[in-house]
Amino acid sequence: MRFKVGFLLIPLLISTTVFKASAQTDTLKVSFQDAEKQFLENNLQLLAQKYNIESNKALILQAKLWGNPVLSTDQNIYDGGSKKFFYHNSSLGQVFVQLSQVFQTAGKRGKQVAVAKDNAQVQEAAFNDLMRNLRYNLQLDFSQLATLIQQDQVYRLEIATATNLVNGIQKSYDAGNTSMKDLIRLKALLFGLQNDRIESSKQINDLQTELKTLLGVKETTYIAPTLADQQGQPVKLDIPALIGQAESNRADYLQNKYQLNSASHDLAYQKALAAPDITIGVAYDKNSSYARNYYGLQIGLPLPLFNRNQGNIKAAEYTLKSQENLVKDNDLRLKNEVVAAVKQYELTQELFTTQQSEFNEQYDKLFSAMMKSFKERHIGLIEFVDFFDTYKDTKLKIIQQQNNLQKAIADLNFATGTTVIKP
Repeated sequence: MRFKVGFLLIPLLISTTVFKASAQTDTLKVSFQDAEKQFLENNLQLLAQKYNIESNKALILQAKLWGNPVLSTDQNIYDGGSKKFFYHNSSLGQVFVQLSQVFQTAGKRGKQVAVAKDNAQVQEAAFNDLMRNLRYNLQLDFSQLATLIQQDQVYRLEIATATNLVNGIQKSYDAGNTSMKDLIRLKALLFGLQNDRIESSKQINDLQTELKTLLGVKETTYIAPTLADQQGQPVKLDIPALIGQAESNRADYLQNKYQLNSASHDLAYQKALAAPDITIGVAYDKNSSYARNYYGLQIGLPLPLFNRNQGNIKAAEYTLKSQENLVKDNDLRLKNEVVAAVKQYELTQELFTTQQSEFNEQYDKLFSAMMKSFKERHIGLIEFVDFFDTYKDTKLKIIQQQNNLQKAIADLNFATGTTVIKP
């Protein structure tokens, strides 16, 4: 093979660059902590859920209010004698006025307030659970985008090198010094790299769209995430302590407990509804009673002969039993998820520590040695191309391993409901 390989030195001088999209007008370089702060301030789903919390807090105030008194009156429309409608004789005309008030018994109002408070807690837990899920999605998208941008740098370097190789081999082929097989092999390699980069760019575009929605930034912004170095000493994790943190912080777990409280209070309220309320009122009657200008005291009490709220009480009992089992199931799931997240983090951290630092450095040295051997014609084109392709795949996997660690951290924080390890 007779062609100059000096052009192979060109890609080695290419420095690491940050992926940029020409269509974007603004670039936002942001750490995860800054992105999380912006997410908490601007995310519209969180803002909408906050209004649901305030709405349920207003219902607590409503549950505390007394019922309004009822004022009723009875006036004559036509008395048959005057032949006039709405005629009222001042001495013989009838006037009836009644004022009544319902007084709830069996502590119904207090029990309604307790149910309303439970519902407000459920909505607040739902807000925290929404925030937990969106933050988890934010962390996954953030680390995945950072990974794809780093992989794009590998594609750029590989495509630049492969392009120079194709150009050199093409000249050698035109001069009759290289076979068609070698030229087609290199062109196929270049085409594969370009196709892979296009697919990666599509994923980057989708993640940009998702992150811009989560952060509430302008549609023309290009987000360039920066990840913290996770190559330090692995964090020692205490599973029982993490389970305790999860029980205190996980919104979905707390939401189920609040719903259990609500079911218990609702059962008490339904039983209280079986007790009849008392209606007390006063009445004035001018002419229809046995005496003129009659004043009376009225007391009303429904007789619970048929409807003692039996159906609603039975339904509330079953709802309570159902919620008790859901809480037990949620408790079991919580413990299993924490244990699984801890094991996954420890495994990923171990693999990341040994391969990311040592293997990556060794492989880069090997790449330089292979380039030198190819330049000095100690290895053939086919052997170099095979190594070239393997090197690309390995570099991408090494970069992906960083994303796997970030996902393990996200899963651990998600399982415990708090930040155990900072991304």
